[in-house]
Amino acid sequence: MADVDEMVLRAQRFINSTYSNGAKLGISKLEENGRTGWPTMYALTRALQYELGITSLSDNFGPTTLATLQSRYPSLNASTVPSWIFGCILQSALYCKGYDGGGIDGIYSARVEDSVIRLKQDMGLAYAYPGGSLEPKVVKALLNMDAYVTVNNGSSQIRSVQQWLNGRYVKRQDYFVIPCDGHHSRDVAKSMLLAIQYELGMADGTANGVFGPGTQAGLRSHPVSVGAAGTWAEIFTAAMLLNKRPVSFGAFTAEVQAAVREFQSFVKLPVTGIGDFQTWASLLVSHGDQTRKGEACDGVTKITMDRAAALKAAGYKYIGRYLYNPSSTDLPEKAIQPGELSTINLYGLRCFPIYQTWGRDATNFSYANGCVDATSAIEWARIHGFKVGTTIYFAVDYDAMDAEVTSFILPYFRGVHGTVSELSGYRVGIYGPRNVCQRVSDAGYAVTSFVSDMSSGFSGNLGYPLPTNWAYDQIVTTTIGSGSGRIEIDNNIASGRDIGQGDFDPPRPNTDDLDVGLDKGRYKAALLRDVQTYLTSIGVPETGGEGWTLDGDWVTWNVISTTNAFERVMEADWLFTNLARALKIRKALIQTPVLWELRKLNPTDPMADDLVRLGLRDDSSTGYGQIFAWVAIEARNYCIEQGIINGTPLKLSTDRRAVWDRLQDPHYNISTAAYLTIYNAHQIRVARPSLTTSMADIQLILERYNGDKTVSNKDKIEQYGRELTGLYNVLENYNRLSRGA
Repeated sequence: MADVDEMVLRAQRFINSTYSNGAKLGISKLEENGRTGWPTMYALTRALQYELGITSLSDNFGPTTLATLQSRYPSLNASTVPSWIFGCILQSALYCKGYDGGGIDGIYSARVEDSVIRLKQDMGLAYAYPGGSLEPKVVKALLNMDAYVTVNNGSSQIRSVQQWLNGRYVKRQDYFVIPCDGHHSRDVAKSMLLAIQYELGMADGTANGVFGPGTQAGLRSHPVSVGAAGTWAEIFTAAMLLNKRPVSFGAFTAEVQAAVREFQSFVKLPVTGIGDFQTWASLLVSHGDQTRKGEACDGVTKITMDRAAALKAAGYKYIGRYLYNPSSTDLPEKAIQPGELSTINLYGLRCFPIYQTWGRDATNFSYANGCVDATSAIEWARIHGFKVGTTIYFAVDYDAMDAEVTSFILPYFRGVHGTVSELSGYRVGIYGPRNVCQRVSDAGYAVTSFVSDMSSGFSGNLGYPLPTNWAYDQIVTTTIGSGSGRIEIDNNIASGRDIGQGDFDPPRPNTDDLDVGLDKGRYKAALLRDVQTYLTSIGVPETGGEGWTLDGDWVTWNVISTTNAFERVMEADWLFTNLARALKIRKALIQTPVLWELRKLNPTDPMADDLVRLGLRDDSSTGYGQIFAWVAIEARNYCIEQGIINGTPLKLSTDRRAVWDRLQDPHYNISTAAYLTIYNAHQIRVARPSLTTSMADIQLILERYNGDKTVSNKDKIEQYGRELTGLYNVLENYNRLSRGA
């Protein structure tokens, strides 16, 4: 928790005591926590509006507030502050910004003046607004959460650019003070466009910070090159710095020219070393010059012979198409259609696959959804005939805020990456805004990025450079061809980092009778009742119970109930479904031993686990499936050797404890239980489990889960197998109903 600032605390108390705990301001009582945040800044903004006589109070310091302040108090100082309350508001705002407010006593003292002078220096306004008075635009900037010193490893060079922009343009009508924190942002990006428009001679009210036709026309007549100095060179080098290019702010030197060449090469512009229009455009807006001809495209329309011919004639080489369409009515040609990849191949084109279900809201993204989507993408890629090594682009098709990337998008791609890496030979790419692509790639979850740059207003594009691993840069929607060859596409620039696939395996029909997620609304309650009834019939009541272990110990089961064990299995239904689909086995074959072992947990199990944690034992059966680490190592190694999963073979001598620790994770444990069913079949010399495995083999495989059958334990092992087979039948009945079989 952040430290409590005594003066911020006093500011919060001032608001509460002066404005009837927020009632006069139309807000709830302000939390008195001594920490600056938006609630405090909003309250101070409303207090200022209240003192100005504005009747419609708002959190926003908007045009009405600014105009009222400018008309009444164009310069606030010791002689113009209208009341002690007004002065207290200004002092409180200074404290919340980290400056000395001179005490919250309403006096615009020498200490306040000194702080205002320092504030304006930090903003870059020392020459635009000299002295210790507060001008209205400075007050507006004071009442927000922007920083005017470098924070979070901000760049001092970028801060200099921010200060320069403020100092040069703050007196223009629609220019407002931007942060000077050393970080590029949406406000900085707009300020750069305003600067260009002002230098082009646009009047106040016309200059709007939008990269429109007038701005583009003006930039075409203002190229910069070696030897250029003055304002245009300064704006250009500022744009280079904001794109994290290693130049000095100021003149266009040979050093700048070298950096421009590198930048042009990186974004696939003609390498001239000149700040021409296309270079300006790529520095200022995410989509750059939208008249650029790309070699790649993507779309939601089937590539027919005529459309393929039109694309090839237009210079396109790489076509992005969707593996799957979750809707049966919208965009009927969105997913790859039968025969389409053969057409693409016939015309010498290449295809890069995209996977998207919805992806337009943070709630669509989670670790579990990532695993599920990855499994579906693998299935569809194989159905269509994409070969091993193909990169599949998973879509984040909305403007994800940075906090959402942390909480939703990264966990999703961790699930995607883990599933694709372990269960296939495909690679993971990401489609989305710049910030999303870079952060996911930096986390190691994507090899290349397909960047949604034509959404130039996305906060994830504004202020962020093109991702370092970009493969495709989507810049504009356009239409090419005519007649039967006419097709609407998104035009993409290609970097060459990914060239898609030009040769495909024969497509295979999607006819496998694979498991699906349990229809919980229809079947969950009934399934629980049948599980309880069955287990009770074999001596396993809802709670408690006792019996012999294979080691010859008589134990009482009183750790968790049948319902609790069942709920844990249901919570992981997505994972059981994923594994069953990927391995093409029945879901119940994985669920059964896990549910059984969860229900049969007894007090000696956690005690054995504690001995391993203390280093007093090497191993124990642990986690959801009660699996020994040495068994997990053998099972996983076998599946790796058989090419069923990917991974580096594990060693008992060095990896046992690390594997045991990972078995505490239900995801790893349940996955291991799935691989163990395959390994157990091998151990007892029956066919690898499939969708059509006989009940006799299923019983043998389930028997083997409890260990190797010997003369001494033959009866107990066979009883275990019979009891689990009965449970298997209960689970499989409802899985079959869910898949409509």
